Amino acid sequence: MKILVAYDGSKVAKDALRLAIQHAGVFKGTILLVRSMVGGPEIPRKEFDDAEKDLQQQELMLKGDGLACETLLSVRGLEAGEDMVRIAAEKKADEIIIGIQRTSKVGKLLFGSTAQYIIINAPCPVVTVR
Repeated sequence: MKILVAYDGSKVAKDALRLAIQHAGVFKGTILLVRSMVGGPEIPRKEFDDAEKDLQQQELMLKGDGLACETLLSVRGLEAGEDMVRIAAEKKADEIIIGIQRTSKVGKLLFGSTAQYIIINAPCPVVTVR
């Protein structure tokens, strides 16, 4: 089982990663930890380096715990939702796990544009964590 985790270092992303660790343990799966950076080549080098370092740290932790893990820092310039859906299809993910922020009443209905896009367009089941 290949589990894609949309990861940006936020608290909800870390919660999503914790759930992915549980799923990977139960289903003997591989975690694909993905960070999408909107802006493509215009991203400041420091932001890019920080994101890359964070992914590497998470990968070392996961592999240290005996879990199969792959990381991907995507800078295609796509919106995060579109990027995650494309990567899930390209990598043949069996599940996507995303964290969602608690928001206003209207926001709760829509989840937010990134989460909503992923839920509607994903090529596999999507699990949300809040």
